[in-house]
Amino acid sequence: MTQGFPSSEDYDERAHVQYSEGDLDGALETLKEGLALYPNAVDLYVGLGYARLAREEIAWARHAFERALGLDATHEDAMVGMGETLLRLGRTREALTFFQVVEARGFSDDLELMLAMGRALYRHDLLAEARDLFARLVALRPESGEALAALGYALARMGDEATGSRFVRRALAVAPDLHEARVYLGHLYYQRGNPEGALRHFERVPPQHHWDRLALYRILELKSRMEGLETDDPGLRVWQDRLTELEAGEDDPVDRLLAEVEATFDPEEKPGWNPVDENQLELFEFERQSDARVQLRLPGGIRVEGRWEDVVSRWRTAAGFAHEPLSDFMRRMSERWRELLELEVPFTDPETFIRAAAMNGLVEFRILPG
Repeated sequence: MTQGFPSSEDYDERAHVQYSEGDLDGALETLKEGLALYPNAVDLYVGLGYARLAREEIAWARHAFERALGLDATHEDAMVGMGETLLRLGRTREALTFFQVVEARGFSDDLELMLAMGRALYRHDLLAEARDLFARLVALRPESGEALAALGYALARMGDEATGSRFVRRALAVAPDLHEARVYLGHLYYQRGNPEGALRHFERVPPQHHWDRLALYRILELKSRMEGLETDDPGLRVWQDRLTELEAGEDDPVDRLLAEVEATFDPEEKPGWNPVDENQLELFEFERQSDARVQLRLPGGIRVEGRWEDVVSRWRTAAGFAHEPLSDFMRRMSERWRELLELEVPFTDPETFIRAAAMNGLVEFRILPG
């Protein structure tokens, strides 16, 4: 940070470092501190929006991006952030409009912006749109391993595995340390019955950069089977240690669900903007779609699909309450949110329950086409 009184750029830079290091709470506090001094700093609102998104605080993220765009309607990072926020709220058409405007304004060769938009589309299963965006990016930035790999993943998810894997191999040719792409190829070779190729790719990722437990299980299996190593062999220790390290971070699924929901809101933020205050009531207005099929993303990244009742039922099962009636589960969650977060989430029926939970940033959903 510069000498003397910190500027808004100083706060933005410090928050960016904290965000990159995974210190979301620290980044959030830095941004709020900066905004208290510089209430019209667009970049601080943009940073706040992304920090809120990372914490799954969707309604608050939307508010931050709205404030940023109110100060600068052409801010490209704010538009991308708003687009991703709208995707998480199930408002696909509006999100796509924001992304199209960003490209139309001449940012089609901006690697980070285009990757952010394409990955948001990919995460929300808008695969054709993601594929086309990544293809445009690759045409402009053929030297980018990240762009090539992203196009490969999208093609493979759409069923064109052969072409997809070729793009992933091209990505590794230009960026050999692209660990995610190498793990992807390892799984692909394993599934195709090529254990030598799978192990070669898996092992080229240093243990500390392995975040996929399945890949680590497969390394242990392949080395034991192909090299005849016993489970206590020193040659397996580094991989076993990394697997143990990752598994130690896992907790009980019920506790994790409740902890993630409880962490969604910061009580200190309520005086500034409450997700259910009278100025935000438009968030809760909706046209009922009782027969719609929806995709629901729960805390922790679990995705379930079906009718409204189906997805709440699967949510109940994922939370470990499959034994109780659906109405009791919705009441349980609603009472929990009221007690811990001072939020009122109605549970009269599954559609109302999901929509209200989503508008409070507790879950995400989108209406599926057809």
